[in-house]
Amino acid sequence: MAAERRFAGVRNALILLLLWEVIGQLGLVAGGALPPPSDILIRLWQDRGDYPGHIIATLQASVAGFVIGNVVAVAAGVIFALSPPMLRLFRGINIAAFALPPIAIAPILALTLSGMAPRITLAALGVYFVTMTATVIGIAQADSRAKDVVRAYGGSRWQVLRLVQFRGAVPSILAGLRIAAPNAVLGAILAEFGGGGRWGLGTYLLGSLGRGEPDRLWGIGLIATLIAGLSYAGFALLSRKLLGATKAVTLNAAVPTGKGDSGPLWARIGMALASVALPFALWWALIKLSGAPSMIAKTPGDVFTYLFLAPSAETAQAKLLAALAQTLPITFIGMVAGLAFAFALAILSKLSPRFISGFMPVALITQTMPLVALTPLLVLILGRGTSLTLWITISVTFFPAFVTLAQGLALVPRSAEDLPRAYGASRWTELRMVTIPASLPYLFAATRLTVPRALLGVMIAEWLATGRGIGNLLNQSRGYLDYGMIWSVAAVSVILSVVFYQLVVVVERRVLGRLGMATSE
Repeated sequence: MAAERRFAGVRNALILLLLWEVIGQLGLVAGGALPPPSDILIRLWQDRGDYPGHIIATLQASVAGFVIGNVVAVAAGVIFALSPPMLRLFRGINIAAFALPPIAIAPILALTLSGMAPRITLAALGVYFVTMTATVIGIAQADSRAKDVVRAYGGSRWQVLRLVQFRGAVPSILAGLRIAAPNAVLGAILAEFGGGGRWGLGTYLLGSLGRGEPDRLWGIGLIATLIAGLSYAGFALLSRKLLGATKAVTLNAAVPTGKGDSGPLWARIGMALASVALPFALWWALIKLSGAPSMIAKTPGDVFTYLFLAPSAETAQAKLLAALAQTLPITFIGMVAGLAFAFALAILSKLSPRFISGFMPVALITQTMPLVALTPLLVLILGRGTSLTLWITISVTFFPAFVTLAQGLALVPRSAEDLPRAYGASRWTELRMVTIPASLPYLFAATRLTVPRALLGVMIAEWLATGRGIGNLLNQSRGYLDYGMIWSVAAVSVILSVVFYQLVVVVERRVLGRLGMATSE
């Protein structure tokens, strides 16, 4: 069966390449904006001398950021899973780290840090939140009965963590690493694209954008896709090898006793205020420790002054509000569409594994090809309107959500799914009554992952193509060296992501609390 699925995937990929070749040779898409694969391969061969230095530079930043970000993420995830107060305290920092728009902070990092540090930083930020969330989910969903058995035989807290919780979290962590690997490559390339430097695929891409050579742009994008795709495939293979040894065979009927936001009202209010204040305190401390000039590096106080107290504050507010009015509606639509698409694909992965095997090569390309390379080509195909923004937003959001949802559906024990089938239930009834409810924590986790990425996708489209919204405002501000607006856009985008994220958390807590399931936030 596995061999048949692999054959189906290879067959579908070959069919796709053949159609691509025909369409490209005939120039059916925007007058040659989609070159045939043969032309791309010829250009890759002609440019073969250019690639080694750029690939090595991107790999160095990606690997370093991947390792650093994931080590910190797993350690933080363990701490947060074992200590809900720590999770609530650092909630603001965690969301802010994930929601920071790379296109906004790349030039700032380039000005305040030196060498490879900006690229490594963005790569690490790109992987941290995904892996940390996966670790918290995996540990929080550990089988409470197995923990009770270890405790009954005198096991310590460390032994419970090592023998039950962390082992049970391995599939979830590996699913997070699969998402994190392409994110590390994208983070490094965005830093190269926005931060200058001589070497790197992002730098090579930036130098090629104005030449009107789509075959070279596609070549750069496909090389980056290959790097990210191989890293994804490596962790997918590792996950497949280990999943059989860690998957539960029965459904945990025990209700986890999560403490949630318990305690006196004053303590909960204090924790909430500390969670909000901590990111701003860290922001201020990093600016002061970096020693960057105040004209470039803005503290929270500087941003507040720029937006509310400076003589030009009213003009700045008007620009920002007008841009937000253009960005937020399309962000919400793209988020819902991306999540719905991911959910439909996850259900199909249960109902028709062959279809998903054939679809995965296309999904990997849309996920791993750098959007800064793909967007100029999509402009020629789709124009600069809403359809372009929706396409980019859905492509940014659906894949991490799909991987998380598919992992949750796959971890539902077969014995639990067989029960309604034994009573004559249809496949859909089985999904509706058992599989989907049992994987609800992963659905909410996918939604939390989708919220900041939807805003990032819209900003990238606005920044590179549509000339609207806060992405375009950010681009204009960079051209005018208006650092106050650059920092304001970054701060507002993070605050919006935190607000949307918290709304999802509130809904998750209410729904899973009523169902007697553990939350993972």
